[in-house]
Amino acid sequence: MTTQTISAPSAIATFARSALDNIGGFLKSVGTAMVVNSSMQQRVNYVHALQAKSDDELAALKIDREDIVHEVFKDLYYA
Repeated sequence: MTTQTISAPSAIATFARSALDNIGGFLKSVGTAMVVNSSMQQRVNYVHALQAKSDDELAALKIDREDIVHEVFKDLYYA
């Protein structure tokens, strides 16, 4: 003869699981924000580096001074 025991998750287990899911979601969003911020900071640093170059150096790169920001961010928007 076999015996089968069915038990539903307790309210405490359900609450703990929900709390852990919420904490995990929050940490994931913080991590995503840090990655996005890092990427944007690299682009801003590149803009500053290009702005520091002379007109001759920019001409060698085939970038006009007024197009620096567009050149760095052109993959993020269409203008």
